[in-house]
Formats: sequence, structure tokens, C-alpha cells
Amino acid sequence: MRALRVGLTGGIGAGKSEVSRRLASYGAVVIDADAAAREVVAPGTPGLAEIAAEFGPEVLRSDGSLDRDRLGELVFADPSLRMKLNAIVHPRVAERMAEPERAAVGAAVVVHDIPLLAENHLEGNFDVVVVVDVPPRVQMERLARARGMPRAQAEERMRAQASRQERLAVASIVVDNSGSLAELDREVGDLWAELLRRRRALTAG
Repeated sequence: MRALRVGLTGGIGAGKSEVSRRLASYGAVVIDADAAAREVVAPGTPGLAEIAAEFGPEVLRSDGSLDRDRLGELVFADPSLRMKLNAIVHPRVAERMAEPERAAVGAAVVVHDIPLLAENHLEGNFDVVVVVDVPPRVQMERLARARGMPRAQAEERMRAQASRQERLAVASIVVDNSGSLAELDREVGDLWAELLRRRRALTAG
């Protein structure tokens, strides 16, 4: 029986990481695109060297590591620069994420936690796409409260991502995370049962 391949996504501040942690606690193998993205631009990697060559030494810290805040200021303000960055990072991230999936022999559910799944039109790569959804107002409140992000910066980051409607359009299953953590616990419990049901149906077919 092969694993059910799940793409998990959600807008910034939606609480996708809370969902992925809970799925991991149920036994899902979770592969984190953000973690992979950090690894492929670590000091000494070809990815970081290419970014420095493209964007200049000002995107590096004094210790040679990537200055994510500085790079973010550049690419979130200019879509063409964001496309250049994505062209450097995304193929490397995809390659890095494939490694743990190949190693996940016998897993029932493999979850790819991908913030930009809808933006990069990756929905066709998965058996199921789970979208963690909250209203934009809730996103703004969480970004201000949890990250101390100024409103203008939060709006800029949200505009750089797919719209709520675009994410929902690619969803197989929607997890509403606008309530309490206790409510999210119940939602993810139901989600896990549904993922196992779909895995059985997939393998039976």
C-alpha cells in the first residue's frame, strides 16, 4: 500500500504549522517546505551563492548567512525579483523534499507542508490538498499579535500570496482555523480520519 500524498497549505498567519504538528502527532510523515528552503540556502550551499550573485552582498549577514529580512524587503516589493528568487530556490526545495518521502517506506500519510502550493500550481502533485483557512481579518490580527508585524507589512505579505479564493479553489478539504485551539484539535482529528479513509479507498482502487 502506498502512502496518501497530501499537500497542506494556507495563507500567512492561518495556522498551517499548528495543523501540521497535529497531523505529525497522529503519525503522518510531515515534510516541511520552509525547513527545506532554509537548508538549500544555508552558508556554503550553491543556493546561497546563487542568491548572493543575483541580489548582491547586501542580502548576506556579516557571518555569511542569508539576511532573510533584507531579502524579503526586496522580493515582496518587486514581483520580478520574487520570480528570480523562486527560480533559484524552488527546484532545490523540491529535490530536498523528495528525499524524506523516498525514505518514508510504510507510511500511511505523507504531508507536504507547502506555503506557496496554490501560487506555484502544485495541486496536481497530490492525492489530496488540505487548505487551512481563516478570514483575512484573522490573519492580520495574528500577524500583529504573534509576529509584531506592522499592518502595512502584513498586507504586503498577504498580497504577495494567493488570494483566499485562489487557495480555496484548489482545496480537496478545508480546515477552518478561525476558532480556538481546542476546536482545531477536533477539526484535525476529523481530518486525520478522513485522510485514512481516502488512503484506504486509494489503495483499494
